[in-house]
Amino acid sequence: MKKVIGLSHCLKAVCLSASLLMAQPVFSTDFAASFNNADIREFINTVSSGLGKTIIIDPAVKGKVTVRSYEQLNEEQYYQLFLGVLEVNGFAVLEQKNNILKVVRNKDSKTSASPLNNGSGSADDRIVTWVMPIDNVPVRDLSPILRQLNASYGNVVNFNPANTLIVTGRAVNVERLVSIVEEIDKAGVKSVEVVSLKHTSAQEMARILTSVYLGKTDTLTSVVANDQGSQIIISGNSSKIKRMKKLALQLDSERATGAGNSRVFYLKYARAKEIKPVLDGIAASFSGAAAGKKTPGSKVSIEVHEQNNALVISAQPELMNELEALIGNLDIRRAQVMVEAIIAEVGEGDGVNLSLQLASTQGSIVQFQDGSNVPIGQIIAGVADAQGEKGTTVIDDGKTTINPDKPGDYSTLANALGRLSGSAFAISSGNWGALLQAASTSSKTNVLSTPSLMTLDNEAASFIVGDEVPTLTGSTSSSNNDNPYQTIERKQVGVKLVVTPQINEGDAVRLDIEQEVSKVNGRTPVDVTFSTRQVKTSVMVRSGDTVVIGGLMDDDVQESVSKVPLLGDIPILGHLFRSTNSKKVKRNLMVFIRPTIIRNDDRLKTVSASKYSLIRAEQLLQDERGISLMPDQNVPVLPELSDADRFLKEVQGSIQKSDDSRKQQAGDS
Repeated sequence: MKKVIGLSHCLKAVCLSASLLMAQPVFSTDFAASFNNADIREFINTVSSGLGKTIIIDPAVKGKVTVRSYEQLNEEQYYQLFLGVLEVNGFAVLEQKNNILKVVRNKDSKTSASPLNNGSGSADDRIVTWVMPIDNVPVRDLSPILRQLNASYGNVVNFNPANTLIVTGRAVNVERLVSIVEEIDKAGVKSVEVVSLKHTSAQEMARILTSVYLGKTDTLTSVVANDQGSQIIISGNSSKIKRMKKLALQLDSERATGAGNSRVFYLKYARAKEIKPVLDGIAASFSGAAAGKKTPGSKVSIEVHEQNNALVISAQPELMNELEALIGNLDIRRAQVMVEAIIAEVGEGDGVNLSLQLASTQGSIVQFQDGSNVPIGQIIAGVADAQGEKGTTVIDDGKTTINPDKPGDYSTLANALGRLSGSAFAISSGNWGALLQAASTSSKTNVLSTPSLMTLDNEAASFIVGDEVPTLTGSTSSSNNDNPYQTIERKQVGVKLVVTPQINEGDAVRLDIEQEVSKVNGRTPVDVTFSTRQVKTSVMVRSGDTVVIGGLMDDDVQESVSKVPLLGDIPILGHLFRSTNSKKVKRNLMVFIRPTIIRNDDRLKTVSASKYSLIRAEQLLQDERGISLMPDQNVPVLPELSDADRFLKEVQGSIQKSDDSRKQQAGDS
């Protein structure tokens, strides 16, 4: 086996050497490249040797490359091949002075030094920086567009004082962006006008102007609403811009003559009653009420219509714009988190009991009453009571009286034997009797629960499986005890889980976890006793990962010895005068939790289908096994997922029609 491995390494070395030799220039100006799963550093070193360039390689540059050229390449073509191979593998080349190249990762290239290129050189895959002065369009409007078109490892910076753009990226992509900017920046082709509004919503004004002036065929004119600055941005033909601006100012002044306006906001995701306190605080701060000021016409009314989950707001237009923007930012779809948990409490207990008790007819007795044995005296008394009495015949003055047999009373013996556990051996010899009791106990428990909870971000979800046990909390009686009463409280006992997830940046989830496993231990002369094992913690875990928050272990070892003084201490023979009881209990609580972030309907559908299919598979397996003693009965099986989806869609369709009808009736009224 070692020889085969060595041969394999030799073959790899020969192949790599051959590929490196093939990549060397065949003639002084021609190159050929053939690499098959070669290390990228060897590829770079080969190009460096062939082109006579000094190449500095970043330590993060790692990987394998495969490339094959079927034609001879000149030096420029060979260099372009080198740039292209690095580009598709996520690396970039930065050209430095003195014919030095640096190979870095794409994401590091935008912060590294790159040569300036304002039109000189050919478009290729090298990293360049281009400075573009803009004449007619504000750079703050162009930079968001260019960032969307540029690669993720590129960069677009706008310098507003000089109205200049600085673009970093690959030369071929940067020249494409420059061509786009030149087309946008052509003087006289398209003008931009910003109209500031004082009383009207920017969104509403943009909708009106679009409906009045813009048709489906007009692609040169556009109206954009800027809610943050209460502005509309109009771009297009100068004459049309003037008409649109005039109408916008007329509509804005007409709205100013009113005392206020009222609008209804139908919320899609948030609850109206939860957003209302936030809006009340903003409205109070905006109108000056929080500072004790009284501004004429600053009265604001915000009401909640729970049936439609809507907000009815009456306010001045300027404040209405602020509230509308705030509602739009708050009424967003929140991500959900599915929390899957495995809760296991494993209990294990072993016990051994051994005792020997003695008794004689003269009254001598060795007896142990430690709660684990039946006293020999109680058994002797029970046997005596069970024997009964024989009948007698009495003749007195010629009169005969016959007393029948009296049956024995087995209640004492039954009570004693009912407390017996394990084995018992009774031995009698002469006037002495002995009772040997031995018992061994072993118990194992496994409280296992696998809850699966789905909840919104920052919303608590709880799970409980158990019972409600009544406990005595107090009692009261009158002076003559004629009207006593007791107060009872019910305590939940079982497996509990409360989880509050908070989604952080990326795929991290913070979980506030409260987990409890409780049970009833038994009763005391006072009340019921409970056993509780609880975990309360906060953890940070990535979506899809599993975290362990349990592992609470409890070992309890008890050993009790009852003996006759002095006699019980004799070696070996002392066991005849001793009762020994040993007990060991071990419990271990383990909790495993895995959160999964669900941001869209597709992910939710996939998770739900997986759970549905799991349950249906278990039902099908049980149906194949059948029901014991009832072979003719079938196990209930869920329908196939396609049938269930069809049923749910029909129900959702009927609900949607009902909601649309209700909203239409509300609008008509």
